[in-house]
Amino acid sequence: MKAMLARAWGEPSTLEYAEAPTPRPNAGEVIIEVRAIGCNFPDILIVQGKYQHRPELPFSPGCEVAGIVRGVGTGVTQVGLGERVFATMAWGGYAEVVAVDQRHVYALPDFMTFEEGAVFALAYQTAWCGLVHRAVLRRGETLLVHAAAGGTGLAAIQLGRALGARIIATAGSSVKLEVARANGADVCIDYRSEPWVERVRRETRGAGADVVFDPVGGDVFDGSTSCIAFEGRLLVIGFAGGRIAEAATNRVLLKNFSVLGVHWGLYRQRDAAMVRRWMVELLRLAEARQVKPVIWRSFRLAQAADALTSIAARESYGKVVLVP
Repeated sequence: MKAMLARAWGEPSTLEYAEAPTPRPNAGEVIIEVRAIGCNFPDILIVQGKYQHRPELPFSPGCEVAGIVRGVGTGVTQVGLGERVFATMAWGGYAEVVAVDQRHVYALPDFMTFEEGAVFALAYQTAWCGLVHRAVLRRGETLLVHAAAGGTGLAAIQLGRALGARIIATAGSSVKLEVARANGADVCIDYRSEPWVERVRRETRGAGADVVFDPVGGDVFDGSTSCIAFEGRLLVIGFAGGRIAEAATNRVLLKNFSVLGVHWGLYRQRDAAMVRRWMVELLRLAEARQVKPVIWRSFRLAQAADALTSIAARESYGKVVLVP
């Protein structure tokens, strides 16, 4: 089979389109003939050797796929041969065939394409973990979403809307702001052209945002602590901005707000059954058309470097897909 291989730590441009061994199923594993692959910012970090996990070289990046079941190991009961499925994995998704533990494989509903299935799990599970499980977002509250036109940001907007929140979105271009607005944002702020902290305060009549969804970190985290509400919840999703912020605990004390980590991958490892229950709820929302992945562009698998470069350069919005 063909796969994109990282043979050394480096930029996405160093990935090689090459032959790799076709996996065989171990006990409890599902073999998936991949039809679509979701690209994510952590794929860039793992290739650079900067992610939480450093796989043994060579390896393929990629943590979400969709396709058809072509083989099962002993003890597999979740899915059967020939089924359309989508799945999450720690890495290894940039390949024509993958082996995945059945605990992380889900039936792909008829109303979803392979491309939609391949980009559904990570973004919407992260949004659910943050907004529902960690922050307990309530109807009528104000949700501030940073990097709002990214795949995870749009998932947070759509889910926040479904939960009955008022959504304030920040992004860095008029095109991205329009995408955020089209997906349910009530207020859209271009952080490049106006002081977004002051705008959030005005839009909330000085009260601040009840929940902040922050995949950026750095200066964005710092600013969020200045416009969060009393007893607000600041969700640390990631550090796309590059700098890992340090909380000013005097602000935490003065406003009684909470800083909450959202490392969804740990829930995937520690409690796959709970994550599956979250997926049931998310798929109900998807069937009701309350959440729906936004796909910016599809690339061929061999063009994975171009796909990741578009994400790193902030050219894309929504999700980027690879197709073997």
